Amino acid sequence: MMKIYTVCGNGIGSSLLLKMKVEEIAMENGIDVEVESVDSNAAVGKDADLFITVKEFEDIFPSDKKVAIIRSYTNKKKIIEDVLPILKEMI
Repeated sequence: MMKIYTVCGNGIGSSLLLKMKVEEIAMENGIDVEVESVDSNAAVGKDADLFITVKEFEDIFPSDKKVAIIRSYTNKKKIIEDVLPILKEMI
């Protein structure tokens, strides 16, 4: 099972919507994931297979962390384009 964190500024709004989209996309593609939403401060101390966030938070992660950058927290088509290739590459 792949451990994923969705990250936004406060960890309650945008990242929660993104969490639900990522779970939906993973399920539709038969990818086993565990997704949690967190704020950007908490994300830095977490260990995960993948962090998904917007460009504004990209620089908070050390270079050894796998980070997927999305263009939208809510647009499923854009999230699929940005995240699905990475998920498939990781399985």
